[in-house]
Amino acid sequence: EGLNVLRVLDAAERSMRTGHPIKLQENSDLYFKHESAYVDQNCEIGEGTNIWHFSHVLSGSKIGQRVVIGQNVMIGPEVQIGDACKIQNNVSLYKGITLEEGVFCGPSCVFTNVNNPRAEIERKDEFRHTYVEKGVTIGANATIVCGVRLGRYSFIGAGSVVTKDVLPHALMIGVPARQVGWVSHAGEKLGKDLICQREARKYRLTSDNQLEEIYDEHRVTERTNADV
Repeated sequence: EGLNVLRVLDAAERSMRTGHPIKLQENSDLYFKHESAYVDQNCEIGEGTNIWHFSHVLSGSKIGQRVVIGQNVMIGPEVQIGDACKIQNNVSLYKGITLEEGVFCGPSCVFTNVNNPRAEIERKDEFRHTYVEKGVTIGANATIVCGVRLGRYSFIGAGSVVTKDVLPHALMIGVPARQVGWVSHAGEKLGKDLICQREARKYRLTSDNQLEEIYDEHRVTERTNADV
């Protein structure tokens, strides 16, 4: 109750200072926010989400349920993050970035938003959209150059630099990143038999070099490609 009173007093002070109404965060009791973190007005934060030390969620951002946001993370404005994502320390997610559910962003990984930035030239109208599909893992210190799409369950190795679209389940390493194999839904590198050693799920390559899971005869084969 004391915290709620302080929220109201703080909002009243800011309203008097700016001359504009301040909308209180309606679902602030449904998620955890460290006292050193900031969540701007007009943000949507899902139930069970944790926002840790010195992080900042900017206006217009939408964050799903059960998301873990580490220390010194900046999100927004107008960034969308799906359920159950994990954003590790020192990550910045700029406008134009979308993460589907279950995405892992390793410590200090980097997303860019302009291809040819100059300090003295305004290019906010040239931000390029980066889309990260469900279940992707981005390793520590990796760089994702803006304007690309990372396919479902792909795995970006630590320190890699991604400059083009990535196939679903592709294992990418290097500068610039290149595909060196495939990974399963569980993130295990697949051998020549294309069987996941952790979950025993079986895969095969299609004629157009896409990885798909092999289901038993009682289930319908679902193709995993960048358009799904």
